[in-house]
Amino acid sequence: MRMSFDERLGSHLKRVEQELQAVKAAAVKPAGLTVPQYAALFVLDEQPGISAAELARRCLVTPQTMTTILRNLESADLIERTPHPLHRHVIETRPTTAGRKALEQADKRATSVERRLADAFSEEEAETLRTLLARVSEALTTDPILKS
Repeated sequence: MRMSFDERLGSHLKRVEQELQAVKAAAVKPAGLTVPQYAALFVLDEQPGISAAELARRCLVTPQTMTTILRNLESADLIERTPHPLHRHVIETRPTTAGRKALEQADKRATSVERRLADAFSEEEAETLRTLLARVSEALTTDPILKS
């Protein structure tokens, strides 16, 4: 049985996700960052020295995409990458002073986006939304089609 476009929850989720990405992209652009670069700097600021593989997982991108993000951040002198003092095959990544400054500028604007989004809901509504989104995630990540 066919479902109309409006009946498909996925189309509504995709639209909102694209709208959020567009607003966040506009928010971080004055700092010279893309949303993926901002996300990487945000995580690196909280966990300096994190591995690129873990950074990719935290930012919800592939390791190959993270390699490109890190290469671009490094060429812009926003991060520095150095070998781990004990594990020579591990490269530690940390924001530079310029990277922290770009992050601070971008984060002010990105936080204002998140605050406007949060302000659209009461605390109870926001909690309900988080619960519903968790159910969406559960339904999608346990879908039998993933096992085929």
